[in-house]
Amino acid sequence: MNDLARTMSLSASGLKAQAARIKHVSENISNVDTPGYRRKTVAFTLEETGTETRAVRTGPVRLSQADRERIHDPSHPLADASGTYEGSNVDLMIEIADARQAQRSYEANLKAFDQARQMMAGLLDLIKR
Repeated sequence: MNDLARTMSLSASGLKAQAARIKHVSENISNVDTPGYRRKTVAFTLEETGTETRAVRTGPVRLSQADRERIHDPSHPLADASGTYEGSNVDLMIEIADARQAQRSYEANLKAFDQARQMMAGLLDLIKR
């Protein structure tokens, strides 16, 4: 029973981590046209004790250091003397792919959690008999 509880705990931490990733992807998508915005990414780490994985944790949020797009628009309030300003460095196609990957990972963790829950319920039913 302890292994099933650990499985559920690990799946729950994976759900939280993917939810954080989806949050940052949605922020990036909403700021795709914001001048000067830098893409946010989050890394995952495993919390381990010996040979046992305890949880998935999110690391610090990182800002992308990729070059931001230079946009020529002399009428824009942020334009410099040459008539250009820096846009964001968010690529919408990458964000959509990241969102799809996070969604699928979330669903996989949810299925693992549900399977462990069903197995635990079945085990409890057997013990009651």
